[in-house]
Amino acid sequence: MGGGAPVSVQSMTNTDTRDAAATLGQVGRLAAAGCEIVRVAVPDRAAASALGEIVARSPIPVVADIHFDHALALASIDAGCAGVRLNPGNLADSAKMAEVAVAARAAGVPIRVGVNSGSLPREGGRRPDQLDPAATAELMAVCAVEYARRVEGMGQPDVIISAKSSDVPTTVMAYRLIAERCDYPLHLGVTATGSGVPAVVRSAVGIGSLLLEGIGDTLRVSLSGDPADEVEAGWEILAAAGLRCRGAHIVACPTCGRCEVDLPAIVARVRSGLAALDVPDGLSVAVMGCPVNGPGEAGHCDVGVACAAQAGLIFRRGCVVRKVGAGEVVEALLAEVRDLCAGKTP
Repeated sequence: MGGGAPVSVQSMTNTDTRDAAATLGQVGRLAAAGCEIVRVAVPDRAAASALGEIVARSPIPVVADIHFDHALALASIDAGCAGVRLNPGNLADSAKMAEVAVAARAAGVPIRVGVNSGSLPREGGRRPDQLDPAATAELMAVCAVEYARRVEGMGQPDVIISAKSSDVPTTVMAYRLIAERCDYPLHLGVTATGSGVPAVVRSAVGIGSLLLEGIGDTLRVSLSGDPADEVEAGWEILAAAGLRCRGAHIVACPTCGRCEVDLPAIVARVRSGLAALDVPDGLSVAVMGCPVNGPGEAGHCDVGVACAAQAGLIFRRGCVVRKVGAGEVVEALLAEVRDLCAGKTP
């Protein structure tokens, strides 16, 4: 993480960590969806005890999420976790914090210093939520960098910073300030966004704008619900930012009055079919709703189809290669993808 490594996609389990089987089941599903690092809550000794089995059997690195109790951080390090997430603001005893830092350094376990706008110290007697966004962002940046340097001064230089708010402008300002003031790897995210389209949009605006500025080394799209949705959204943000792409990239027109087919249904079938194929990351596949400007607007795509009521035009890089019946468009498009991947010419 950091140092030129690709931006990684993270998520967090919402199972009871004490139930190792259930947690491992969810970790497996997240890994299959493309999750590269997973965080699990460790709220008590029972969860810390289950962590050893989870770490040993997990297909991806497991980060322990710790609050308040340094003994749980030490137990998680002993269990073999790949990282520890702490908020030094709720671990006030410097001696205990130093004990964690020394143990983490000895085990080669990085510490993620997490700062949220809701857990900041009071500024001038006012709660953080009573400050304006710029003042809150400044306080987040000051605290995050101070905490990170404190951990490094205790003997653990492998530190990652996160600084999240539920307010997008505050989050973006905070990360910009931190990026100006230090070189620690940054974990991006907008916290408490909720669920559905509004949550994804807020995360995409916050995380995406930072990525486009070259800020960020890893990310989590925090959503209420199935964490697999977080992983999908994270990969879509990376793809939209032009940084990484997992599997095929689908381009589909928004439809208009010229569209004579049920394009959303066709796109869904194409997406499902592509998921079953072994395609190179970033392969672009277009599904267009009319032949008038389909190949033209999607001429940059590796392969595509322009649909009409009675037929579909299959094309590669804007050049039509054949015409098929309306009922054959999905199968013909997938066949063209297979041929392209196999190196076959039209």
